[in-house]
Amino acid sequence: MRAEQLRRRTTEKRGRQFKVAGVVVAVLAVGAGVGALVAQQTSGNGSADAKPIAVGKPGAPAKLTVYEDFRCPACGQFEKQFSPTIRALEKKGKLRTEYHLVTIIDDNVGGKGSHRAANAAACARDEGTFRRFHDVLYRNQPPEQNDAFSSRQRLIELAGKAGVKGSGFRDCVTGGTHDGWVKKTGDAFKKSGHQSTPTVLLDGENIYSSSEPLTPASLKQKVLAKS
Repeated sequence: MRAEQLRRRTTEKRGRQFKVAGVVVAVLAVGAGVGALVAQQTSGNGSADAKPIAVGKPGAPAKLTVYEDFRCPACGQFEKQFSPTIRALEKKGKLRTEYHLVTIIDDNVGGKGSHRAANAAACARDEGTFRRFHDVLYRNQPPEQNDAFSSRQRLIELAGKAGVKGSGFRDCVTGGTHDGWVKKTGDAFKKSGHQSTPTVLLDGENIYSSSEPLTPASLKQKVLAKS
């Protein structure tokens, strides 16, 4: 009970700086879209590389790099506040977003939800529905200490809400098709030097920091200035 209370207090104080077991880390979430927004699928079935999943036109004038963990509360807050602006900019061809999905909460708090949700997101990418599945996961994000995403059946149920169906997706989720990629992207994050969650970069510049608070309006302004 005492350890549980300590972890909860740490979470409440964390804000944008995410520290677990004395380790400061950041997370990535990854994405691929449909139609004109579908970017090159970079992580391949069972691939061991750490390339992100990209959403938006490859020729977009601005690139947003996002590191996040599906179990990370601060990442959920970021998505809730900024996702409408990001989606609109992608649709207008102004922005390409690259998601790096990492697993810091599993690694430091315990559980399997970060890993399994990231694998499922890559499975949804294979089906051309990453963006919808990504957003559904964040809309249904459980409390940090509730490892609900460790349930593959729960992930499959949520995928249904995103229109992700079929035996291919189910087999990919239950079989851990992209587990190798999930491990690789997590290892790459640990070596990246980034120390906040989520980490958000615009053309390589960290724009999500307490020194200069980011808003949806200021993000839009920064992106449009790149055009």
